[in-house]
Amino acid sequence: MTADVVIVTWNGRDRLGSCLEQLAGQTAPHRVIVVDNASTDGTAEMVREGHPDVDLLEMDENVGFGRGVNAGVKAGDGEAIVLVNDDVEVDSGFLEAILEPLERDPAVGMVAGLTTIPDSDLVDAFGIELDVTLAAYNRLRRLPAEGAPGVLLGPSGGLAAYRRRAFGEADGFDDRLFAYGEDVDLALRLRLAGWEAAAAPSAHGVHLGGASVGVDSPRQRFLAGFARAFLLRRYGVLRGRHAARALAVEGLVVAAGFVRGRTTTHVLGRWAGWRAAGRDRLPVPQGAVDPGIGLREALRRLRHAR
Repeated sequence: MTADVVIVTWNGRDRLGSCLEQLAGQTAPHRVIVVDNASTDGTAEMVREGHPDVDLLEMDENVGFGRGVNAGVKAGDGEAIVLVNDDVEVDSGFLEAILEPLERDPAVGMVAGLTTIPDSDLVDAFGIELDVTLAAYNRLRRLPAEGAPGVLLGPSGGLAAYRRRAFGEADGFDDRLFAYGEDVDLALRLRLAGWEAAAAPSAHGVHLGGASVGVDSPRQRFLAGFARAFLLRRYGVLRGRHAARALAVEGLVVAAGFVRGRTTTHVLGRWAGWRAAGRDRLPVPQGAVDPGIGLREALRRLRHAR
């Protein structure tokens, strides 16, 4: 199976260079496509001069993660689309491992790789799981890789593979989601279309951490709030039987934002995301959520980083 490895970057010169060096050692047939979101730190120049075998797409502005990925996918033609964050260093056999479920089972449309925390055996993410309110969590977050993971919705966009046919049928990532939530939304739509998700624990990378929008920055809070409200409205959560729980948790999150961040950006983000979702509704596919994540566990995860 041929693969296009798509990396979206913004002012990630140093971390991207390390990522590209790791990808150069992969043995499975692949093409690397870097989408540079109008970086100002010399990222594009580094790719052109240091990695001439890499295809470089230079955007005129920062179009975000989802739109950047869509542009990179359009530029390729591989049977599989592999996404790697620019701050992830992958193992030598990563690409073969993440493609294996797609090659083995034609019903699989998406595959989750496994990232760990630097200088640790603890997991950063092993795909995404959802609670009944569609709040998303990284599976096995800060737990050993040998632990029992929760119900897999689909891959996290930081280390993922998609069958090109499946990605195309779902029209890729939703352009309205600049960052955060686009992988959740795509996984839900792929499941609605009948595609299955698989996990590839041997497709391993170390997530060095880049936080291009800044952890707990006003921009990060706005975008996270936007994505949350977008998903709540698009999938009709507040019209279902878990509406009270969703509203209660949202109230706690908003209140915490006021206290900790002394800002209203997370509220403004939610309002913008709600409006952007429009009136069209999609059902939540069967088997997409993990009913084992109760309210107490959800609050614990929110408090201790997902």
